[in-house]
Amino acid sequence: MSTSFRRKVAAVTFAVLGLSLAGGGIAIAQPQALAPQEAVQPAARGTNAQPPVTAESARTAKAALKANSTLVASTTIVVVNSNGTKARGTGTVIKYGTGQYEVIFGHNVTAGVIVATIGRADACCIPPAGEISVAPRLSTPNAVFVQTRTSAGTPTDLGFHLVVHLA
Repeated sequence: MSTSFRRKVAAVTFAVLGLSLAGGGIAIAQPQALAPQEAVQPAARGTNAQPPVTAESARTAKAALKANSTLVASTTIVVVNSNGTKARGTGTVIKYGTGQYEVIFGHNVTAGVIVATIGRADACCIPPAGEISVAPRLSTPNAVFVQTRTSAGTPTDLGFHLVVHLA
């Protein structure tokens, strides 16, 4: 009797396993409904290209690299107002256009972790809603490019906090 019971249990187990695998294969084979491209990336976002590096930016970046020595591990923090002025922290800020900023440091940041958030320089209030993007600055190894936008994707000037960690 126990042999018959074991065979039935084994048969049921294999049947369940087979149906599970077959059902999973059917689910995988089903075409997935994709969201329209507009829902993923609104048309208001425009281009994500960085503006060209200006001669002033290149001079400032080279001077900052010459003035400082190589760091082993560090964290650099800068707080920037919406008009592009530095509120506190380390670095030189250049404002290119609406919502476009460059922050130049005295050391190479290309291997660093770059994190930014929209924020205010003062201790008052919650900052306005919006979005922020960061990337290493093209052709400038000691700079970071920052873009700020409204929640709808329109470029706008927003204050932000930027942290660069080098390990």
